[in-house]
Amino acid sequence: MTEVAAKCIREQPRFRGIKKFEKIIPLLSPVMRGDGAEYIKKVFASGESGSRLEEEMAAYIGTGYAVALNSSAAAIHLALKLAAEKIYGSASGISTPDGLGKAGALFGRRVFCPDFAPAAAVNPVIYEGGEPVFIDASPEDWCMDPEALSIAFDRYPDVRIVIMSHVYGFPGQVVKVREICREHGAVLIEDASESLGATVDGRQTGSFGDYGILGFGPDKMIAGGSGGVLLTNHAYSARKARCWATQAQAVAPWEQHEELGYSYRMDDITAAFVLGQLCCLPEHIARKKEIYDRYLENLNGDVIFLNPVGEGTKPNYLVSCMTSESNIIFQETRSGRDYTYTDQHGTAAPMEIYDALLSFGAQASPAYKPLHMQPMYQNYDQITLDGSFKMYQESSQDDFWVRCDEGKRIFESGLCLPSSIGMTDEEQERVIEIVNACFCERMMDRGIYYA
Repeated sequence: MTEVAAKCIREQPRFRGIKKFEKIIPLLSPVMRGDGAEYIKKVFASGESGSRLEEEMAAYIGTGYAVALNSSAAAIHLALKLAAEKIYGSASGISTPDGLGKAGALFGRRVFCPDFAPAAAVNPVIYEGGEPVFIDASPEDWCMDPEALSIAFDRYPDVRIVIMSHVYGFPGQVVKVREICREHGAVLIEDASESLGATVDGRQTGSFGDYGILGFGPDKMIAGGSGGVLLTNHAYSARKARCWATQAQAVAPWEQHEELGYSYRMDDITAAFVLGQLCCLPEHIARKKEIYDRYLENLNGDVIFLNPVGEGTKPNYLVSCMTSESNIIFQETRSGRDYTYTDQHGTAAPMEIYDALLSFGAQASPAYKPLHMQPMYQNYDQITLDGSFKMYQESSQDDFWVRCDEGKRIFESGLCLPSSIGMTDEEQERVIEIVNACFCERMMDRGIYYA
């Protein structure tokens, strides 16, 4: 956005009296606290931070083993290879009997994946030659809908791997998903990369699946700059993952590679940063909850709704998100890379709010675009409570109206609000003022009225 365009927005009557931020208010930002500096100093003396992180994360989550890797995507990739080896007996990722150039541990296999999630949670399926089938989100928590998952198993009963994500730090119905997986003999990969510290019925997310995933990127609860962890209760899986993550070097006096490996191990510097922040996790979660609660209390509850909190769950409140739910339908159009909207009294389009916040110096972000809507994934099936999208394509029901598409609804009406721990209460109050003003609210306390 140019400064001229931003100024035009700020000078609209509804924003009269609201000042521009003196500094950029980030959507999320890493916060380095605690003993991180001390841990880094010890790295060069002992080189033990990686193994210590694995021990502490396994103990904290409640799993038998943890493997420190350079990203959560790497952890998902290795979890998929472990699942493929366990179920299909294939993990080399070099070739298949079908011919030259056709490779991957999941070649020719389908995997049930979350639809409302970042692409990094699903891309490893493609790395291994698999075919994702996208499962719609639930309105109860924006995570994988167990009922839609059951419908997916009815259509594709041969699927044996499921990936589920806890979106924006708000846990989903992982207990029900796990039960469904067990009924069908499927392996569950629980992506808790956004939900470190969140619990379901008092139990840490990341401990419910056959394999758990954690993440430590700059936009996560614990910021290591990068990094991830693979969680498992099986010693063999942990050893195998460490082997694959270090180029699958066999025990030999020379370089001996008998299967495909990767440079996936977490370095000691990153491990030290993560270790130094673990003691601050409760403080981070408490601050994130304060941010969420302030949004919940001060945003107009008639036209704005925040991320739903599922029954029996305690989120880590990583990202506070809103949906625009005015009974006056906002007018917004999105193409692949651009958007337009119409200013309307009494309602506001998500991208209109996005532009308004940006013009004042506050960063926001559209909600995840469902993966079945992404050009690279548009040819794969999507399962909603209405069933399989491909089923209706195959039956030539061109007039069929899909009434259930929760992920698409959240994307089209949702916006991630500034949720940085470093944001002050006063700065958040101004963010709230801007959002409410987008709906042409009467700001009684300021003596300002919007027609």
